[in-house]
Amino acid sequence: MEQRYSLAHLTVLGIPPPEMIHVAAQVGYDSVGLRIIPMRYPGEPDYELSRNPQLLRRTKAALETTGLIVNDIELCRIEAGMNPQDYAAGFEAGAELGASHVICSIWSPDRDYSLEMLEGVCALGRSYGLTIDLEYVTIAQVRTLAQAADILHAVGAENIGLLLDMYHVHRARTEARDIERLPREWFNFCHLCDAPARIPRNEEEMRREVREGRLYLGAGGIDVAGILSRAPNMIYAIELPNRAHIERYGELEHARRALQSAKAYLAAHPRPSAA
Repeated sequence: MEQRYSLAHLTVLGIPPPEMIHVAAQVGYDSVGLRIIPMRYPGEPDYELSRNPQLLRRTKAALETTGLIVNDIELCRIEAGMNPQDYAAGFEAGAELGASHVICSIWSPDRDYSLEMLEGVCALGRSYGLTIDLEYVTIAQVRTLAQAADILHAVGAENIGLLLDMYHVHRARTEARDIERLPREWFNFCHLCDAPARIPRNEEEMRREVREGRLYLGAGGIDVAGILSRAPNMIYAIELPNRAHIERYGELEHARRALQSAKAYLAAHPRPSAA
């Protein structure tokens, strides 16, 4: 089966969903991931389609024109004071666009609370035909593969998944062999990027790097091929924010180079035939 690629919104977050979809189609992606549940970061664009009917219509029109599909939407945060129903409008907008998956991460240190909220989010996602794909994030509370696997086993929902992001897999010092032991049905898609082999010494540096300093595949020190060889075949979503590349090349060319470098790297590092 031919490998399919998705363009994650964080790679070109400066452009709204309709324009981002056209960029993805023009340079050869098969689908997109849309950041339509905002995190309210200072200076981050707000593409909350559930509150912007005109932008939602334009996004649907872009999908119809290009023939691309929405692979996933983000971001669902498990955090203090939340209610799973807070995400109903975002999930509804995602389902209206034909999305299949929701990216989720956990920011609460209270495990029992996080489990309760994640169970509620999974139930909500199920009502919209969406999987909830938990990403372990090295600046969040659930930041290792072991922690994420513990949460997924405890929740046990049929629509729960595990999202591997190459940046966080490396920064969390994940042993690739541990990925192989996990249920295959957890894997729907993953995030591809590269980064320097040296792990940042503090959270502030890591936060900057993860938001604006990721590298094209093969330009850093992450053993992406080794990680992927331990996981099942799935959609590869390229999440590669890099401020310097955007300033130098612009969004369209950056998205093109991200895809081209990924294809070149993977061609040079084919999966083992037994995988």
